[in-house]
Amino acid sequence: MNVLAPVRRDRVITALPPGFRKEAALHPRPAFHPTVPPPYRGAQAIVIVFDVNDVGSLEHTRQWLADALKENDPSSVILFLVGSKKDLSSPAQYSLMEKDALKVAQEMQAEYWAVSSLTGENVRDFFFRVAALTFENSVLAELERGNNPRRIGDTVRINSNESDLYLSTPRKKPKCCQ
Repeated sequence: MNVLAPVRRDRVITALPPGFRKEAALHPRPAFHPTVPPPYRGAQAIVIVFDVNDVGSLEHTRQWLADALKENDPSSVILFLVGSKKDLSSPAQYSLMEKDALKVAQEMQAEYWAVSSLTGENVRDFFFRVAALTFENSVLAELERGNNPRRIGDTVRINSNESDLYLSTPRKKPKCCQ
């Protein structure tokens, strides 16, 4: 396989292992781009995270979203813009950044969330929101996909590669609790 991690131009390559090309090793790449694209295809939600203390990271969110949308239909994904490290900014600084972040979120048609991993502020609520919306979209997509009309009280099975976990035989009671 002819894949190498990016190498700075100022380094001299004297010998390469067999099967590697010198051109690949000397090809300059920006430091923040991965050598292998992330698996964006088929995403149900796209979460763009930036640092609320760094204006540059908010400016990069548009490019990150564009990269993610290359592999996904914008109408079929739920978008979230998440400002992290809220605990590290002063209230005045956060207020200014929040105004800019809300503008960017509106342009992206994304929900804006501010979280703090250190204090846990809004983290749990955010993940519950992502889970609830993606589940709702899965159920609605399954209902739209079916040929038979559904009625209230009908069972809806979400297709999955996993074995059928919910409609299987009941679990046996553990011996410790009998």
